[in-house]
Amino acid sequence: MKLPAPIRAPARRLLTRILGRDPATARPVQVAALPWRRSAAGGIEILLVTSRSSNRWLVPKGWPMRRRTLAEAAAREAYEEAGVEGRIEARPIGRFDHVKNHPLLGRLRCTVFLFPLAVATELDPWQEKGQRSRRWYDRAAAAGKVASPDLARLIREFEPEPVDRARPGA
Repeated sequence: MKLPAPIRAPARRLLTRILGRDPATARPVQVAALPWRRSAAGGIEILLVTSRSSNRWLVPKGWPMRRRTLAEAAAREAYEEAGVEGRIEARPIGRFDHVKNHPLLGRLRCTVFLFPLAVATELDPWQEKGQRSRRWYDRAAAAGKVASPDLARLIREFEPEPVDRARPGA
């Protein structure tokens, strides 16, 4: 059941106050992980998952979480939706627009901040395995699978940070 129009606008304002608002667009914020790994040939591969409802290919994403940074929330979404764990970058590599079809609030335009996640572990099974598929693609193929032109650009342009061998724990 969708909320009646007079209730939807105040509910959207409350949602953005609770979850955060992108200062550049004033839209509600979501977070996403860009799970990646090196292929045997040394290239970059991107892990995409299907959405639950439309089976479109996308990156794991969701709402910010209490007591977690945006990057930590993105890593948690990757764990739940794609069954992967690894090292998440603290800073986003960019942002893209996404229209969320919320069951109560209707169509909700969000700004999604994208955080690279260097995948170290791939779980099987994982929490949403029965609801989603996951698949590794080379960068060009992954960019061609996603619907958002801005997300496709971020995938095509993604270059992982070089590992600093002098840093402890690197």
